[in-house]
Amino acid sequence: MIRPTPFLLPALVLLLPGITLAQPASGNAATSPQVLQKQVEKLVSLLAQEESALKESQTRIEMLRKQVSALQADVAGIENGSPAAADAQVDASDAAARLGAQVSALREQQELQESEIATHEQTKVESASKFPVKLTGLILVNGFFNSSAVDVIQAPAVALSGSGAAGLSLRQSVLGLDARGPHVLGAASSADVRVDFFGNPAQNSYTSGGTVRLRTAHAELAWKAARAFAVLDRPILNPNAPASLTAVAQPALAWSGNLWNWIPQVGAEYGTPSAGRSRFVFQAALADVPDPPPLRPNVVTTPSVSLAEQSRRPGSEARLGYSHGDALTGFQVGLGGYYSPHRSGNDFRIDSWAAAVDLRVPLSRYFELSGNGFRGAGLGGLGAGAFKDYVRRPTDDTYHALDDAGGWAELKARAGERLELNTAYGLDNAFTHELRPYLSPAAGWYQNLSRNAALTSNIIYSPTAYTLFSFEYRRIDSTSAAGTSSTSDVYGVAAGYRF
Repeated sequence: MIRPTPFLLPALVLLLPGITLAQPASGNAATSPQVLQKQVEKLVSLLAQEESALKESQTRIEMLRKQVSALQADVAGIENGSPAAADAQVDASDAAARLGAQVSALREQQELQESEIATHEQTKVESASKFPVKLTGLILVNGFFNSSAVDVIQAPAVALSGSGAAGLSLRQSVLGLDARGPHVLGAASSADVRVDFFGNPAQNSYTSGGTVRLRTAHAELAWKAARAFAVLDRPILNPNAPASLTAVAQPALAWSGNLWNWIPQVGAEYGTPSAGRSRFVFQAALADVPDPPPLRPNVVTTPSVSLAEQSRRPGSEARLGYSHGDALTGFQVGLGGYYSPHRSGNDFRIDSWAAAVDLRVPLSRYFELSGNGFRGAGLGGLGAGAFKDYVRRPTDDTYHALDDAGGWAELKARAGERLELNTAYGLDNAFTHELRPYLSPAAGWYQNLSRNAALTSNIIYSPTAYTLFSFEYRRIDSTSAAGTSSTSDVYGVAAGYRF
């Protein structure tokens, strides 16, 4: 039924006589009063609806008048500076601020969605297998100031005697490929590879020919509770890593208790889910552990057969871990072991081994403690042992695997999703009493190095999902077996664009 309007009432009054006179002359006279009665009832109903509409309109008009009066009073109060008006103005300001924050969040979400849409619309990298391949990377610019001499000025790990340096570098930039493959034996297959431009640390300027270097690589088959993998990465004894944007070519606390060296490994993992979000994980792998770097700094040698490879027996490692909660930020603890025989001919025989513990503890919503500790011998190939696997007495040509102990710990504070503050300390402590009998004044600093420690603190800020900024302070303290030490204060800034 059409709702009557205020203009319909006069029209109905004028049409009422016409409707009465317009009845047909023919027909049964007995039914004519009935027809008139129905028409009158319809007119009465229309009049009632019109009256109701008029009352509703008057009510709305009255409400609007009251609102206008209230607004006029608020305006007058603001002009006169009354407390109530000031409170109202503050509330309005708070509401405007909240509205502005919501608008900014919506705009950022819209930009992210537009970026994701553009990503889907762009031309993809095509592989021979026709499976998805994604190009990733980090263009990283880092500036550095070293108060005294260090081993590698762009990413120092050891303090030396001498004057410092300052400069700028892009050699720590990283490029990578991520690929997904077909299902094999019921498992999802995937692979990735990362390279940087730090292959020749003797070159102090990226413009002089920074060499492309293979950093890490992974290929794996993942089932629901297990996976098989072949990787070039840090040993499974040390699953956690300190955070840093200025130490990328050599990870933070490298050669200061962080077992970081990227080594080839082939292994498997099995996880047993338990009650809630808890999980036990067992990992085992065969590893080809390289020899430590040359004992003379900034010397590049031709690759040769390592002592572990000459033994013709692969190294082995295993880890048993327990975790609860989120895979990246939840509680985690693990125990690991490593063993690798080293041989050369019939005279040289040492065994490299390590026992390690790793830990990650969420202290609260904003704080997290993580770290790793180890004890072992012959650990130069894993990034410990003060750059040495063994010591040799020149007089009788005897060899001994160098004992070593160390580790690192980091306290992380998260101030939202975009800002984090990290403070970490690491120590690599080769046993000095084993080194002292083999001291040689003519030997280089690395040969006599027995203890290397580093303290680092940084701020990492990510204003968007693709940009990173950081400031970091690092103090390196390196001590020889003779008791002499060198320190260097390292200040670094970094800016990165991630794609």
